[in-house]
Amino acid sequence: MNILAITQARSNSSRLPGKVLMTISGQTLLEMHIRRILNSKSIDKLIVATTSDISDDGIAEVAQHCGVSSYRGSENDVLDRFYRAASSHFPNWIVRLTADCPLIDPELIDHVIKNAMEGDYDYYSNCESETFPDGQDVEVFTFESLKSAWKSAELFSEREHVTPFIRKNLMLRKEELQCTDLKYKFVRLTVDEQCDFEVIEQMIKKAGLDKSWQYYADFYLEHDEISRLNRNIIRNEGYTKSIKNDKKTNG
Repeated sequence: MNILAITQARSNSSRLPGKVLMTISGQTLLEMHIRRILNSKSIDKLIVATTSDISDDGIAEVAQHCGVSSYRGSENDVLDRFYRAASSHFPNWIVRLTADCPLIDPELIDHVIKNAMEGDYDYYSNCESETFPDGQDVEVFTFESLKSAWKSAELFSEREHVTPFIRKNLMLRKEELQCTDLKYKFVRLTVDEQCDFEVIEQMIKKAGLDKSWQYYADFYLEHDEISRLNRNIIRNEGYTKSIKNDKKTNG
């Protein structure tokens, strides 16, 4: 296998518990997410990396229903969960995704993968500069980079969020894809809060589940009655909280 996609999912979210198992028209957000990823032409295998807690039994069941594998590991050490999910498959490349992004674009995934492979980068993404909509983050990195991070990362933020150590410490060859139209950086297509779910619910019911990221982003910007619901939420709030925990741990 050459390209392994791993999406991380858990039910015990502090801001919106059980969010990935919430349903729209009878389909969970996780199922929507998985099925859109499976439309990628580049990914050889997809694994849902969840926790060993009983509360995440439903996540493993959805993965099985969709015909994909799941791995169950640590709740807070997501880097360990990620590494162990990948290690038995010996991939050359890993694609990191998160299950709170039900409208992830498979063509965008393929584009990021293509650029990473052509440039032979250790790490390539479209999310460091935050020019794409929140909810369309794609990170591609080598298995060796993941393994090095797994061995060396110590900070809480580096264990909970998988790639910070890679981005900060391991880069021999690193690049990113930026969106040239900066209006899209203000679009929020992820689900962290109840208002995010309401946005996604309205968009899916009005626009369907088969559109590109740009179609959804334009739809969001053109419909103020939808975008005003969640436009003021801070991006990457979870990672910011993790960094604060680093500071507490270090005194």
